[in-house]
Amino acid sequence: MKTNSLSSVIFSTFTVVFIIFSSPFCNALGSGTTLAVVDSTGTVCGVVSAEKTQNIVCYRHGKIISAVPEVSFSSISGGKNYFCGIRSGNYSILCWDTVSSNTTFEKRRLYNNGTVLYENLAVGDSHVCATVVGVGTVSCWRIDNGFILPPGYDQFSSITSGFGFSCGILKKNGSGSVRCFGNVNESSIAEKIEKEFLNISMVSLVAGESHVCGLNSKGFLVCKGSNNFGQINVPNQAIPLEYSDLALGSEHSCAIRRSNGSVVCWGGKDLFNVNVTKSVSFETIVSGSNFICGLTTNNFSVICWGPGWFDNGGSVFELPLPPILPGICVQSSCGECGIYPQSQFLCSGFGNICKPQPCWPQIYEVPAPPMIQPSPNLGMPVSRSKTLTKELLVFAIVGSIGVVAGFCTLVYCLWNGVCFGKKKVHNSVQPTITRGGSFNCGTFSNHSMLSRSSTIKRQSSRIMKRQRSGTSSTKHPDRSEDFALAELVAATNNFSLGNKIGAGSYGVVYKGKLADGREVAIKRGETSTKMKVFQEKESAFESELAFLSRLHHKHLVRLVGFCDEKDERLLVYEFMKNGALYDHLHDKNNVDKHSSLLNSWKMRIKIALDASRGIEYLHNYAVPSIIHRDIKSSNILIDADWTARVSDFGLSMMSPDSDHDYQPMKAAGTVGYIDPEYYGLNVLTAKSDVYGLGVVLLELLTGKRAIFKNDENGGTPVSIVDFAVPIIMKGELMKILDQRVEKPEMNETEAVELVAYTAMHCVHLEGKDRPTISDIVANLERAFTLCDSSSHGSISSATISIGSD
Repeated sequence: MKTNSLSSVIFSTFTVVFIIFSSPFCNALGSGTTLAVVDSTGTVCGVVSAEKTQNIVCYRHGKIISAVPEVSFSSISGGKNYFCGIRSGNYSILCWDTVSSNTTFEKRRLYNNGTVLYENLAVGDSHVCATVVGVGTVSCWRIDNGFILPPGYDQFSSITSGFGFSCGILKKNGSGSVRCFGNVNESSIAEKIEKEFLNISMVSLVAGESHVCGLNSKGFLVCKGSNNFGQINVPNQAIPLEYSDLALGSEHSCAIRRSNGSVVCWGGKDLFNVNVTKSVSFETIVSGSNFICGLTTNNFSVICWGPGWFDNGGSVFELPLPPILPGICVQSSCGECGIYPQSQFLCSGFGNICKPQPCWPQIYEVPAPPMIQPSPNLGMPVSRSKTLTKELLVFAIVGSIGVVAGFCTLVYCLWNGVCFGKKKVHNSVQPTITRGGSFNCGTFSNHSMLSRSSTIKRQSSRIMKRQRSGTSSTKHPDRSEDFALAELVAATNNFSLGNKIGAGSYGVVYKGKLADGREVAIKRGETSTKMKVFQEKESAFESELAFLSRLHHKHLVRLVGFCDEKDERLLVYEFMKNGALYDHLHDKNNVDKHSSLLNSWKMRIKIALDASRGIEYLHNYAVPSIIHRDIKSSNILIDADWTARVSDFGLSMMSPDSDHDYQPMKAAGTVGYIDPEYYGLNVLTAKSDVYGLGVVLLELLTGKRAIFKNDENGGTPVSIVDFAVPIIMKGELMKILDQRVEKPEMNETEAVELVAYTAMHCVHLEGKDRPTISDIVANLERAFTLCDSSSHGSISSATISIGSD
């Protein structure tokens, strides 16, 4: 008896661990969430995360289409030809037709009423249903005369829609009973499914074309309905709550395993179980009739696969969408199951993402299972002996925690290079400085450099490489392509000078056009065989791979792929049509007032805001956080839509942990932008990036380079900081503003002054006196808003956000 009791403790302990670290969200062909597909057109839409406006952005056959860029939505759901969304606030439902146009969507308002609010949006093949917030009664739209609604007294906790029918879980007495309804000519489907769920208490429910699956009150997966292709033949379940999120199509069903986030599918002639997805962790999945899309845990990117997927020949394909919300942002405390990690950031301060139900242990209590063999990894004997004591269990748990902690420490050490010495990387765009540090982790040697390089190289190769067939790595399918050198030679016309567009942290950058027509920027490392140059090239190459392989943000330049062949190290990025900010500000050809779109204060402030948001992501939301170390105007690139993105991670480092504010590090960076505290004391913090951004802000304001020659001083090089800060402090900003930009109007004057005072604080000599990147973003957002407002008044340096760490 004591043995069984202890077994139950072991089982419960590890089940709780799985529940705590999993975050399922039930979605299907017709259930509302933050990711949706439109079946007939292969359109995939999501609610964008970490933005002030939680707008909907869609992908369709190589094109990105925004639904309503200026409007926030809480949830969306897709059907056969269109998708719908509930606006934040739950008072309005909009739908978009995806069939009528290839370049845009036709929008129609389905419902708008501030007194009756709706939730639980569920789009079927053609009908749309939702429940009244707090009440649970159902309303449906776009239904024909044969569509029979449930009685008005039925109240649902959730609903889901298939082809011609909908099903829901009744609130009444918490019974979990299933009620289905729909068209008369399809009533046999709804009636069949409802009868098969009779006397089964359900806690979640999702629909496919003609079948429904969900978790019952004991945590086991149950499927009912059509089974022509084995779509309701649920895999054997060893434990309750083994599966979480579901996605059902026409002939298949898929679920996410709670233990590791991988997807398992059944039915559909086994065409949906793709090997490459088995080691990928997903937050949520959705399904069309014969394809699946999932939101990855790694960076909230979307990948799609299945025999009916329209792009990439049916293989796994990453969509070029921005990060998507992993769940619906709600205005609640999420008391029952808790709050999803980083909710405030993901929802941009407008609500929380709640961990989904069912959660442990409120929904049900797991009966004591048969004795489970403890894993040898826990340091426990594999035995059914009754002599196993509580003390041994405690020892095993503590020991396992120690092993995990030790492993994490080793990984951190290898990643940061703290165990092997420090690296030095040159930048060839502008003069770059490196300086020996007074702090040393150990003796530096060529052996340690090469050892660390090869260690990181092995890691990044596993992260980045894709098979030649075009499918993703089995471990990280959402990563970039492994190009052959011959492909990149052809793309750049043998790296001709005519294709050269600049230089990066370790080599020359060329414009290229791949065989499939994509325009890219290809960074090629120096081909010198000297050991020093080779080591620096290797270090920068591995650094960019290591960081960009896990970063995904609309204000960071995306890595398309790489080439590691013989002595060649090449990185392939998405092509930024409008080049570098540096060229717009300082290129001699840009002398006419109207020669650049950047010659307006509003646009310059927008560029600054875009860049600051990219840096904020690195500092506050990348895990672990990252210090760029080389923020400058030539590393801020501008895409075809005039959105600024931070680039070049050849010098980037992971931030020190929270217990150590400062990280001794050999100084590296670019003259004019490098943090004087970092240069003088070899102390690297996130405030070093803040200093570089402050210099960029001064460039945007004055139009002058970070280091320029002032004719009044006989051509002596002058720092823009030494030039501009004293004038800003005297309140004479207008004297030094870039003359290529029209004199700011009243509201723009406030905005420009706010940017100037922010820049002045950014370039303080001591990091503790500089604002955090979040403060800077807040100030620039306010400045950008002022450009469109009619308010006026003075702004002093005392009224801006300058909070420090």
